[in-house]
Amino acid sequence: MAQISAALVKQLREMTDSPMMECKKALVEADGDIEKAVDVLRKMGVAKAVKRAGRDTNEGTIAAYVSEDGKTGALLELTCETDFVGTNPKFTSFANKLAQCVAQHDPSDVEALKACPLDNSTVADELTEMIHVIGENMKVARFQRVVAEDGCLSSYIHLGGKLADICQFSFDKPQTAESEEFKTFAHDVAMQVAASAPVSARREDVPADVIAHEKSIYMAQAAASGKPEFIQEKMAEGKLEKYFKESVLSEQEFIKDSSVTVIELAKKVGKSVGDDSIKIVSFVRYAFGEE
Repeated sequence: MAQISAALVKQLREMTDSPMMECKKALVEADGDIEKAVDVLRKMGVAKAVKRAGRDTNEGTIAAYVSEDGKTGALLELTCETDFVGTNPKFTSFANKLAQCVAQHDPSDVEALKACPLDNSTVADELTEMIHVIGENMKVARFQRVVAEDGCLSSYIHLGGKLADICQFSFDKPQTAESEEFKTFAHDVAMQVAASAPVSARREDVPADVIAHEKSIYMAQAAASGKPEFIQEKMAEGKLEKYFKESVLSEQEFIKDSSVTVIELAKKVGKSVGDDSIKIVSFVRYAFGEE
């Protein structure tokens, strides 16, 4: 029997994108002949994952993970070929595992994620195995890790995994995170991010180019009015102010009670739990298929 080296196993894996253990078994059966081993994998059905590698993956799900201590989280978009698979519990559970893997190992990109350990194997091997078991091409489209240095995270998933976000909150007292009132508030804010798609959490975080673009539109609208320039400037500033109130999360009307803004609600909750430092720091929002 030929000696099966790790390099030969690696070569076969790269050729076929099949699980490492299956490659080794195929090489043993083929007595070290790599071409025969490819045929063995094809007969086993493992190599069919390669055949599917070129298929479009326009369906899928977004997974959101937040650690038990609320300090680390991740969003991850996993794609597949059909909506049927995109809602399959096995597929969505795997997406959740990958999101957790991102939070725990902080990979720099998709290739780095594939090299991360998962279930006594690697993400790459488990992904190939999922392709084999479910019978559709799958890809990790994107992911983002989120860390709360002072405070905690809260996530929300909507539309059966087609929309998800993670919000980051800060506060002074550790016990604030354990308050049921704060937990409800954090969940509702995350839900608001999903529903209203704000530009940023705070006014100072709105990108300068976005502000410049919006103001240029408002100035053009004001110029069309034919009024004096100083009036036009005030008209544009007024519309920009309205834009902030509609597009900045902390300044938006709360979706469950339009009589208060989100930041006013934060102050109200802070007063109730004895921590007036509650702030919405930032958020990450994923809508499936967006650029």
